[in-house]
Amino acid sequence: MDSIIISEKDFQKARKKIREANKENKQVIFSSNDDDLNRKILEKEEVNVLLINMSGRKDRMKQRDSGFNHVIAKLTKKKDVIIGINLDEIISSRGKEKLEIIGRVRQNVKLCNKNKVKMKFISKEKCDIYNLKSLGLVLGMPTWMTKDL
Repeated sequence: MDSIIISEKDFQKARKKIREANKENKQVIFSSNDDDLNRKILEKEEVNVLLINMSGRKDRMKQRDSGFNHVIAKLTKKKDVIIGINLDEIISSRGKEKLEIIGRVRQNVKLCNKNKVKMKFISKEKCDIYNLKSLGLVLGMPTWMTKDL
């Protein structure tokens, strides 16, 4: 199945692109840096994968800002949406930023495991399936989650 990545800041433009892609029977991967827009798209539109960007976020004192919480986890479970991990973002980052991104991904893995939500690595380049599975296991994914990577 052919897939399309939609990255918009405006709800109406995103809605239009998502509906066009759904008419063409493409797998819709939605990505946005705005957490409220992500939630609104999940509630009102049909997407297959929600790709959450981890870079450029500011962590709070006692909690990481990963762009994913229990409310969005329940929505994704109800609508059968897969949470995407941006592999290119992890690979291209350096130093402290890479550690923060990996910490946020681990937090999201725990939330997805708790709510039984599927996760998937999204990358522009083709990667070896065994490397992705081992990275998933290192990040804390259970084996049921790594089966379909």
